[in-house]
Amino acid sequence: MLKIKLNQVIDEQGWDMEVEHSSLDELDSFDGPIVVTLSDVADDLKNEGIKKEVVGITNILDKKEIETKVGAALDKIGAK
Repeated sequence: MLKIKLNQVIDEQGWDMEVEHSSLDELDSFDGPIVVTLSDVADDLKNEGIKKEVVGITNILDKKEIETKVGAALDKIGAK
């Protein structure tokens, strides 16, 4: 569901990015700069010191939250 909503926001905002869905086990091989996940998982990843920008989403149905948080991450990495 998060991937669907994220893709909707990306299309609405005209962001040039691709979404990949995977398990946490495959995160080491992921070469993208941003990881978007649920808030509790994001907190765990940040505590582990992941070397990517981690975005935690509380309400996966809230496109405004997704837009705001992913937009801020894109600004932070200079990709917007």
